[in-house]
Amino acid sequence: MLNWAVTFLIIAIIAGVLGFSGIAGTATDIAWILFVVGLIMAVIFWITGRRSL
Repeated sequence: MLNWAVTFLIIAIIAGVLGFSGIAGTATDIAWILFVVGLIMAVIFWITGRRSL
């Protein structure tokens, strides 16, 4: 999950540098959502003792 967040963050940075602000904003939002979901899942798995899906 966090790998996808990093991927979308890189897409957002590249799109921002090239001037595609709409795509950059959308990619940033997706990266942020995936990052938060990944962190929540990591905390839940850490609390319950599971290693991964």
